[in-house]
Amino acid sequence: MTPTFPDISISTERLVLRAYEEADIPALAEMMNDELIIAWTGVPQPYSEDDARAFVHRTAPAERESGRGIVLAVTEFLTQRLVGTVHLHNTDWRIRGSEVGYLTAAWARGEGYASESVQAVCHWLFTDQRFERLELRTAADNTASQQVAQKIGCVSEGVLRNAGIVRSQTEDGRWAEIRTDLLVWSMLPEDLDEGPGQASGDGGYDAHADFSAYADWR
Repeated sequence: MTPTFPDISISTERLVLRAYEEADIPALAEMMNDELIIAWTGVPQPYSEDDARAFVHRTAPAERESGRGIVLAVTEFLTQRLVGTVHLHNTDWRIRGSEVGYLTAAWARGEGYASESVQAVCHWLFTDQRFERLELRTAADNTASQQVAQKIGCVSEGVLRNAGIVRSQTEDGRWAEIRTDLLVWSMLPEDLDEGPGQASGDGGYDAHADFSAYADWR
């Protein structure tokens, strides 16, 4: 039998991470049409509600059921509003390792939501699931995503040259795919409470732009 992650919900002080639901479809479509998400991910463009519906009902559940990973909608605890997504993928159950990608809606950036949600997933993955390694890849020019990796305590491991594809908007408004280096980061269980990643600043969290890590969000 293929190992799978449980169908879970994770709560933090400000957020709830859970499976996507039908009611999330309009907000998901709006979030995925943001220019920064288009630039740093592989989502269809434009991203329609039909694309969102296929993601919610087929793509996301299949990720968990196949054992490849798990997709979690990130929502505000008080308002239930969709903040973003955290996605574990490329999971290797033999070595107990996985890769994480994340993105944040345009309206929610600057609140530290990405670091808060990813750090919560890290704690769950290492403590409840007994995983031994989490990997994160960021496009070379995606400095905001790199700040999130540093804040949660990831260790920089090196560069995968010319290993990713991002998008750049041309003068006529079209999106062109371009190759990019990927920076590789990792976290181990002993990294959870060391270095960056502690709550700080007004309201308890540092403010970041919270853009997406490199992932194939199709």
